[in-house]
Amino acid sequence: MTDSRVWLITGCSSGLGRAIAQEALAAGDTVVATARNVDALSELASLAPDHVTPLRLDVTNSTEIANAVQDTITWHGRIDVLVNNAGHGFIGAAEETPDAELRALLDVHVHRPIALTRAVLPHMRGRRSGAIVQMSSMGGQVVWPGFSAYCTAKFALEGYSEGLAAEVAQFGIKVLIPEPGAFRTGFAGTPLRWGTPIPDYDDVMEPLRKQIRGMDGTQPGDPVKAAAAIRAALDADNTPLRLVLGTDAYEAITARLDTLHTELDTWRATSLGTDLDPHGQAEPCP
Repeated sequence: MTDSRVWLITGCSSGLGRAIAQEALAAGDTVVATARNVDALSELASLAPDHVTPLRLDVTNSTEIANAVQDTITWHGRIDVLVNNAGHGFIGAAEETPDAELRALLDVHVHRPIALTRAVLPHMRGRRSGAIVQMSSMGGQVVWPGFSAYCTAKFALEGYSEGLAAEVAQFGIKVLIPEPGAFRTGFAGTPLRWGTPIPDYDDVMEPLRKQIRGMDGTQPGDPVKAAAAIRAALDADNTPLRLVLGTDAYEAITARLDTLHTELDTWRATSLGTDLDPHGQAEPCP
C-alpha cells in the first residue's frame, strides 16, 4: 500500500490520532480527521487544506458513525485506512470502578471500534483492499493494579481484532494492532478519569496515583515516531498483526510473556493430565 491513500481517523484533536493524521498528510495522503469538537481540528486542517476534511464524530453515536463512513466514501471515493483511535483512560482499583465507567470504557474502546469496522468492511471487501488500525496499548497485553477496567477493554479489542484479521485477510484487508507504551500525549492529563478511592487499597493505589499524576508531559514515547512506525508497518509486505511501540511497552510485554511461559511450564503436567485416558474413559469423580 504505497499509493496515495484515503484515511478515516477517529480522535484527531490531539495525541496519537493527530500524529497519525500528520504522518499521512506528509506522505501526500488524504485524511478525514474526526473529533467530537470539530473546532479542535482547525490547526490540523490548516497544514494541508486540500487534503484534510475535518468532520465531527462522536464515536458513541451510531448515526454519526454510519454518516462518517458514507460521507468519506462520497467525498473521496474510497476508504483505504480506518484508524480506530478515539478513547479515554480510567484509573481505579476494580472495586473503585463504577459500572458506568466500565461500560463507558467498553463502549468507546470496544463496541464503537467494532461498529466502525463493520461499517467500512463491506466497502473494503468489495474493493478487495484496505487496512484497519485498532489502536490498543501495552495494556492490551499487560495489566497493572488500577488498570483492570482499561485493560479489560484493550484485551477485548485485541481479541476481536485477531479474529477479524484471520477472517478478512482473504479479501486483501490488513489489520494492525499498535500497542503503545507511555507516549507524550494528553492521556495522563485532564481527560483522565479516576475512581473514588477506597482506603483499604491505598497501599497499592496511592503510589500509582502519584506516578500517573506526575508523568503528564514527561512520557518517553514520541508520537511522531509512533505514527511513522505505524505507516511503515502498513506499507510493509508482511504487516504484523501487533506492533509494540516504545521501550517500556517492549520490556513490559516481554516480561509478561516470560512469566506466562514459566507458568505454563510449571503446570504443564497438570494441564496435559486433564485429557481423557487412552481408552476414552473419563476418570471417575471422587
